[in-house]
This record gives sequence, C-alpha cells and structure tokens, in this order.
Amino acid sequence: MSSRITCEVRDGSPVTVVRLAGILDVGTMRSVHRTLDTCLAAQPDALVVDLGAVAVEDRLALAVFAATARRAEEWPSVPVVLCAPPPTAARWLAESTACRVVPVRRDCAEATRAAGAAAAPRLRARLEPVAEACRRARELVSDACSRWQLPEVAGPASVVLSELVGNVVRHAGTPMQVTLTLRRPYLHIAVVDGSRQAVQARTPDVRTEGGRGLLLVRQLAQRWGSVPAGDGKAVWAMVPAI
Repeated sequence: MSSRITCEVRDGSPVTVVRLAGILDVGTMRSVHRTLDTCLAAQPDALVVDLGAVAVEDRLALAVFAATARRAEEWPSVPVVLCAPPPTAARWLAESTACRVVPVRRDCAEATRAAGAAAAPRLRARLEPVAEACRRARELVSDACSRWQLPEVAGPASVVLSELVGNVVRHAGTPMQVTLTLRRPYLHIAVVDGSRQAVQARTPDVRTEGGRGLLLVRQLAQRWGSVPAGDGKAVWAMVPAI
C-alpha cells in the first residue's frame, strides 16, 4: 500500500469494511484497487468502503470504485457500498457514472445495513480434487435449486458446475471452494482453486473424447470467466434464473 494512503480491513461477518485514510489520486488508486481485490478474493457477503478519512485529489481516481463494483457483480457477486465521502468527492461521485454502479451512504453504519440487506443467499462447499467431487457438486446444485425454488435451473447449473469442478480435478489438482449465489436474474456459480494456471475454452479435435467441458459452460452460461483469487484463481459462470 502506498505510504500516501493506508487502509484498515475489518473482516466482519457478513460485511467486510475497508477504511481508507490519506490521499486518493491516480497514483494511489492502484494500491486501493489491489486491496479491494484482495478483499473480494475472500468472498465476503458484502463490501463497504469508508471514505471518511480520504482526501480525493483527482476525480478520475474515483473510477477505482466503479471498477471494483463491476468486478464484484460477476464474481464473487457481492454488493459494494461507499460511505462518508468528503463534500468534494461526494459531488464528483454524483456527477460521474460511479454512483450508477456503487451506492453511496452518509456513514458507515447506514452503509453496512444497506450492504447487508443487499447480500444475496449463498451455498458454499469445500471439495477435494477427487472423482466424487463432481457428484457432490451436482448434489449442491440440487439442494440450492430446491431451496430457492429454481427447478428449471437445476439441469444447466448442474452441468456447468460439474464441468468447472471436473476441470479442477483434472488440471489443478487442488482443494476447491464452490459457491452458489442467487442474485436474480442469475444463479452465480464459482469455483476457487489453488492453481494460477489460466483456463481457456478450446475447440477439441473431433477424434478426441474429452476437452469439451468449457465449451459446454460457454453455451449454457450467460457469461463466464476466470480471475486471480489469492494464490489461485476463481472460475465463475452466470446461469439465467428468471
């Protein structure tokens, strides 16, 4: 973290609060972005950023919060709320696109309540990289779709999660964290493993039997992607749940 800006991360449940202090400009915004990315990698239920002790010297630096919110919308699918911006920063936020993406509240208590209320229902499971992990993944989808009354989503979501888990078993070979989040109009599916090796959908040779898993994910999901997460990566997909 740049010496011109510091942060305090309060990893409370269910809301993580990041308190920034110092000068925010185009130079320090990179440090802020890394800190917020690290917080998202822990998959909190919601994230609040407290700007009460920040002096914003460049309005362009406020774009870091919109970028974080857009990232969080896809994975880990959590609400991001700003609070207590100084007067000039509050005006700049109101005049920019950031407020369309990130809500702003007057103090941390109000922001924490808003973020907690906006948190979506989740199911999580820790799986080992063994063959039966795919079966356990399908059971998790069945449980989630039954609990959230999404019978029409169970089929495609089971295929998507089975392929993502199978990809970890075949290639990463590490324990994984599976998370299902219902944030309508999508069921968000994420698998976090311990490998930094990127994933990429490839067109397999017609003579091969395997290699089509991520192509299925691409066909069944509205969007999907992969991002670094801690010492590994998160592969996520958004399945329509209308």
